[in-house]
Amino acid sequence: MVATGDDAPTFTATYRGSDHEDFDLAEHLGDGPVVLAFFPGAFTPPCSNEMVALQEHHDRFTEAGATLFGVSADSAFSLGAFADEYDLAFDLVSDMPGDAIDAYGLTMDIPDLGLYDVANRAAFVIDGDGRVVYDWVADDPTTEPDYEELIEAAASA
Repeated sequence: MVATGDDAPTFTATYRGSDHEDFDLAEHLGDGPVVLAFFPGAFTPPCSNEMVALQEHHDRFTEAGATLFGVSADSAFSLGAFADEYDLAFDLVSDMPGDAIDAYGLTMDIPDLGLYDVANRAAFVIDGDGRVVYDWVADDPTTEPDYEELIEAAASA
């Protein structure tokens, strides 16, 4: 699993929306801190709560110079609908193949919800040099991160 002090694994994926625009994490490094918020599945109550909370703090991430991305195994179409439903101002990244989820050591199953090979809830702050300066991984995927701590880590990166 990726931890503070590690070089952040870079990955390519797809942005939300019908145009399926390519996303490459490496292109976002060096422009200030990057915050990756991995989540199990769009439209589930804990994930909706987390993304809404991140949206409520979005201005503070921006003030810290950070770029925020939500990452899940959902399709780009699902993430587009999810972002529209909650009026999210930050981008969601579709990692359907699970490459990023695997690279960060977050793959899990939630059989009760019919979710397999999804991301555990986690947050990482990556500095401009591509180094992880903050990591948090949920012991239980219904647990949300400490948003104040996450914002502080982004501001310090």
